[in-house]
Amino acid sequence: MGHEGMTRGRFLAGAAAAGAATVAAPLLTGPAAAAAPRPAGGEAPPRRGLTYRGVLYQCTDGETPHTGWDSTRMRADVRTIRRSLHANSLVAYGTGVERLTATAAEAAEHGMHVWLQPRLADVPEREILDHLAETGRQAERLRRQGARVYLSVGCEFVLFVPGIAPGDNAYERVRNILAGNWDPEEAQRKLDRLIPRAAATARKVFHGPITYGAAFGDTVDWTLFDIVSVNYYSYFADPSGYARELAPYRKWGRPVAVTECGTCTFDGAPESGGMGWDVVDYTKPKPEVRGDLRRSEHTQARYLTQVLNAFEDLELHAAMVYEFVSPDQPHRGERRYDLDMAGYTLTKAIWGTEDDPTARWHWEPKESFHAVARHFARAAARSGPTG
Repeated sequence: MGHEGMTRGRFLAGAAAAGAATVAAPLLTGPAAAAAPRPAGGEAPPRRGLTYRGVLYQCTDGETPHTGWDSTRMRADVRTIRRSLHANSLVAYGTGVERLTATAAEAAEHGMHVWLQPRLADVPEREILDHLAETGRQAERLRRQGARVYLSVGCEFVLFVPGIAPGDNAYERVRNILAGNWDPEEAQRKLDRLIPRAAATARKVFHGPITYGAAFGDTVDWTLFDIVSVNYYSYFADPSGYARELAPYRKWGRPVAVTECGTCTFDGAPESGGMGWDVVDYTKPKPEVRGDLRRSEHTQARYLTQVLNAFEDLELHAAMVYEFVSPDQPHRGERRYDLDMAGYTLTKAIWGTEDDPTARWHWEPKESFHAVARHFARAAARSGPTG
């Protein structure tokens, strides 16, 4: 796999192709805000909801010559994210320091708060830390120029860093984890060594807030970081369930952010939680959606509205929707080949031809795009400008 970036879609698709029938629930990354102090007199402070509302944007190589990160497309996408989606924050994640920095700089030019999260996978630990350090240097340069920047030291190291769980690549590691062919205690000892190293690497070059993209339920010493981050894909019919699950993250006295949230685009996807992606058979010559699922953009839109309202009520620091677009998961008219059903994106990629994206591929907004845009606009109007 070399230096190729790992998106959640590519990783999960690869895990399925490698024979993993199930995978651990996706993580929660982000800061949750500690309760604000009450003013003198005992009156409750005014509710502001979330501070940062945004979306993830991948900066990676694509699976075809036309589906990787492109500077022209990126600039147009960032304008849309700011002006039409009404986001005030953006997570630039992936590989390649230049494209991560260019995306962050473009978002900052549009007045957005930015998170930089390098995700170099399946290479030696030293290379991963060097990639983090160079990303941090560029993040510091942006910060000194006046941009509002957070730096995440990485994402789910147990899967993406060799030597923590057995396997030569992320696909083999997830297969071994699912089969029980690993030692969780030994893996935790290795994480307890690596995560502080990553934090120290970031601190040396970046003087703004840092965090780590932890999986939901991961054991992390959050005193190393300024923000508690979690990728969160739970579903509750009663929204109070989100408050109960996220409550333990507040004990660290740091801002808490959900830096990934979302669901796929079919009936029943929210109930599948982080396993919604597992509806495609990637062993077929042309990957197919299994079973008799029904595409439902409305289901995705309704779920995102529910969880974003819950996060506003909890006054978390941030909620970031996974994700803006995934060019390698196209929407097709024939249900069994509609890979967008297994996608978490707010837009659907429309390829130039049925089986080839060509340079003319484009995206179109889903119902979830419009639902999130309405939520972001209304919430911003209630809470006022972000400092």
